[in-house]
Amino acid sequence: MSEVSPGERASGVRRWWRPAAWLALLLLASLGMAEMEGVYRWIEPDAREVIYRRTDFLTLLGRHLLVVGVASLLAILAGVGAAVLVTRPAGRDFLPLVAQFASMGQTFPPVAVLALAVPVLGFGTLPIIVALVLYGLLPIVRNSLAGLQGIDPSVHEAARGMGMSRGQVLRQVELPLAAPVMLAGVRTSVTVNIATAALGATVGASNLGDPIISGIVNGNTAYIVQGALLIGLLALTVDSGFEQLLCRLRESSEGS
Repeated sequence: MSEVSPGERASGVRRWWRPAAWLALLLLASLGMAEMEGVYRWIEPDAREVIYRRTDFLTLLGRHLLVVGVASLLAILAGVGAAVLVTRPAGRDFLPLVAQFASMGQTFPPVAVLALAVPVLGFGTLPIIVALVLYGLLPIVRNSLAGLQGIDPSVHEAARGMGMSRGQVLRQVELPLAAPVMLAGVRTSVTVNIATAALGATVGASNLGDPIISGIVNGNTAYIVQGALLIGLLALTVDSGFEQLLCRLRESSEGS
């Protein structure tokens, strides 16, 4: 095993400065929103209250992350699992069905999913998780299929020639080679769902959508800007983090 040089280690640390900077801005905005009251007073000069105070922003951020994290994990397990299944000999007949189902999940509006889910699941977090899972499946399934189907057949032949079983080929060859393409799909899914999760506030799922919905209902633009600002910073933080992970994966695959 080759040792990592100090220069390579320093370069690896430096590449994470952008996600760290976005995260610092996100935390600063969450903790110091009240300190910007003068700015929001300029945006909404006639409002009696310009800072959303019903729940502190750090709590809303944590709830937002929890909803997106749970939904993304379920979407990853379902999407990658389905892609693996339909790229095996026994499941190839189901490939068109899986691709069509994933496409349908994203073309079906999340608001419609919420409207259908609330009578069954009730108000709260569950309906928005269902909507986010369906909405986030398409990029994960599509990229997982592209990554697995894009592997050179000669690689499979070489792996089988070495005596690997089908399970070993999947775990040690196919998934590592397809990982960069698959992670790109996960990146798209998670980033889009960070914004979509704000709709959960309409069905009682408390998150960063709360100030946005409250601002719309009360005609308070300052509330809307506060929620949108934090959602935007969260999306930039997560997206830049995925970007660095993709760079690492590509470098690893090129160096192997």
